[in-house]
Amino acid sequence: MHYIVIGFFDMAINAGMLSSERETWETPPEIFDRCNEEFHFTLDVCAFPENAKCEKYFTPEIDGLKQEWSGRCWMNPPYGRVIGDWMQKAFESSQTTADVVVCLVPARTDTAWWHDWAMKGEIRFLRKRVRFVGAESCAPFPSAIVVFRRRWWESR
Repeated sequence: MHYIVIGFFDMAINAGMLSSERETWETPPEIFDRCNEEFHFTLDVCAFPENAKCEKYFTPEIDGLKQEWSGRCWMNPPYGRVIGDWMQKAFESSQTTADVVVCLVPARTDTAWWHDWAMKGEIRFLRKRVRFVGAESCAPFPSAIVVFRRRWWESR
């Protein structure tokens, strides 16, 4: 079962420019804070010490893809070719060890990773383009919040 919520963030969000030179961008506080109000995150699975959104976090050196995710997880993954690996880990963790995994991702509905993984979650399309922390302008693509929760009705 999938829920599509249009306009989940119906507030003025500054927009952010991404380039192919960079795959990681810090989450704008207004997006994280709004999600955190709902989910009360305990783990940031893709962070740097200077931009971690939770007290507990995984850095690139720790490699969140190799760790067990637990609790209520926030994920703003690298937006390069590895995004599919992160989305797979997010979904699988939500079905096993994590209570919920909430992902800020580009709404790339024409990609394999979107169909393979994002479509298994609750999708909340952002109304405006995101301005990531440190970006000079608007992201050149739309974004979405994808929420993965345990699908108890499908388990034995």
